[in-house]
Amino acid sequence: MLQPPVESGQYCAIRYGNRLTEAGAIASIGSVGDSYDNALAESVIGLYKTECIRRDGPIRAVEDLELATASWVHWFNTDRLHSMIGNMPPVEYEQNYYAHQPDRDTPVSGEPSLH
Repeated sequence: MLQPPVESGQYCAIRYGNRLTEAGAIASIGSVGDSYDNALAESVIGLYKTECIRRDGPIRAVEDLELATASWVHWFNTDRLHSMIGNMPPVEYEQNYYAHQPDRDTPVSGEPSLH
């Protein structure tokens, strides 16, 4: 006899993890589709809600939400100072990184980019 899952979302996470694997997603810290892999996304969503939606709200139309989101993502990736990278914007950090790489100054295909 099959026992019910301990956690109701358990099998959803397995299907989610399998779908990520099928799509070619690579685990950020050794696992896919579990709480460890979701931590970064949840942190960014929290920042988004605090810094974009609550600050600029109330947002009344989908178009306004799209514009606010695009503006926030651009700011987050280009202008926002990040303490983990020496209080500089990500785009500046990335430029400095590639400027100091021997033999190349652009990412290899498949490498992440902050743009």
